[in-house]
Amino acid sequence: MSSPLHIKCRADHKGRPLRHTWSVCVGAGRANEGLRADWQRHLALAVRECGFQFLRFHGLFHDDMFVYREDKEGKPIYNWQYVDALFDAMLDLGIRPFVELGFSPLAMASVTETVMWWKAHGSPPKDYARWADLVTQFIFHCRARYGPEELRQWYFEVWNEPNLRPFFAGSRSQYFELYRVTAKAIKAIDAALRVGGPATSNLVPDARFEGEEEDLSIGTASLEKDPDAMSWRPVWLEQFLAWCAEHNLPVDFVSTHPYPTDFALDGYGAVRGVSRKREAIIEDLLLLRETVLASPYPQAEIHCTEWNSSPSCLDHTHDFPQAATYVVMANLEGSASVDSLSHWTFTDVFEEDGAGDTIWHGGFGLINLQGLPKPTFHAYRFLHRLGSETIAQGKGYIVTRRPPVASAKGGHVAILLYNYPDECPGTVPIAKTPQQAWAILQQGTPKEVSLTIHGLPAGAAFALETLDANSGWARGAWEKLGRPEPPNREQTAYLLQAGWPPVALLTADGEGNLTLPLTLNPWAVLLVDQLG
Repeated sequence: MSSPLHIKCRADHKGRPLRHTWSVCVGAGRANEGLRADWQRHLALAVRECGFQFLRFHGLFHDDMFVYREDKEGKPIYNWQYVDALFDAMLDLGIRPFVELGFSPLAMASVTETVMWWKAHGSPPKDYARWADLVTQFIFHCRARYGPEELRQWYFEVWNEPNLRPFFAGSRSQYFELYRVTAKAIKAIDAALRVGGPATSNLVPDARFEGEEEDLSIGTASLEKDPDAMSWRPVWLEQFLAWCAEHNLPVDFVSTHPYPTDFALDGYGAVRGVSRKREAIIEDLLLLRETVLASPYPQAEIHCTEWNSSPSCLDHTHDFPQAATYVVMANLEGSASVDSLSHWTFTDVFEEDGAGDTIWHGGFGLINLQGLPKPTFHAYRFLHRLGSETIAQGKGYIVTRRPPVASAKGGHVAILLYNYPDECPGTVPIAKTPQQAWAILQQGTPKEVSLTIHGLPAGAAFALETLDANSGWARGAWEKLGRPEPPNREQTAYLLQAGWPPVALLTADGEGNLTLPLTLNPWAVLLVDQLG
């Protein structure tokens, strides 16, 4: 057994505000995938159960959305029908767009280099004035369709990961100029619309900032043996904010992608995986806050518009319970430093490398192609059940209440516990095979927990849900079925049920005390949620 955890508090004591930064935004692959029926079913489930408020994706201006082409004389032709269908469906489901403006339509691309299976044009526009017109016409159309007040609730992010060559075949200066013309075009329509960037990929060891301004490289220095002994910095962020201030440009929010397990060695796609310490994401998010506070834009919001336990869409850890534990740990211990930590992605309907070869292939999604919830889905569902006030919190647990009231008699108490094993002191390792993921899952020892909550209504009822290697895990149930590939309709229906944690009922005693001895298996996540 690892060291026991003792939790004792009163539900009627004053708490402190708890922001649900984990529910602000979630990611999806590309815009055109959002026209699929299964994608929309998965989104409906994610919004209903996890409370996501915004959705971000690539490819809004890609050619498969048919937004832009030119006639024989080179005059622009705009077509917003596919965009309308997508945005209408999202808004009907209760989730707003976190608009990523990109990539270039083919008719506007300055180079023919493409990225991803669906051939995105990661090219600076060959005519920035034409690009500004495209953005202008897009904003005008959305404002006419949805109204100015609705549009002021949205976010407009300029491009995606321009520091990486596949996503932007240009220099840092070219991206800064792209941001300038885009921000000015948006603000010329309505100064209240929110625009930001630079949407860069990852934090990197501080020693790599060696390139000239026009060089896309972010350094080729060799990595030291101990990555945690190095100083890690957000790519381009300080330079971006300084440049924007110099040119008197608006920055309503800053965005970056703090994946914890790798960094780009250069701007041309060469990367090297790094296993960092468990607290790395917590330190990274705090550093982002400190960087922005020290910048000319201290009031800017901070949105981490892509994040996951790893940046690989073929990491089998994403299908296993340890990814859920990492999600809970990172959000509870670190996300208060930022305004959103957006999980990439909500569904395995995701085609950057084409379709997955198997139903469990390590995709980014919270939900697999067949609509089966993964452990990470339940991690976000549990987080969403937490209250608006924190009563008690420590490493491995949080006790919350909603709404904030002086007495718990009118409140709703929820407790979330997790066992991130001491035997895994780093971030969850990438698993290139299911066997590697299984080996990681078997690391660690159980943790004994004694939980005592006083000050509850007499006889208050609670539901207890346990997510671990033995329960609430669709992939584990699929293994016991003999790994049907793919499962038939009856098997899929069974796995849908098996993929939800079992529920046990608990009751406070006549004096309003809830006392529980618990054993958390390695990588377990447990929710105790007051009913009624």
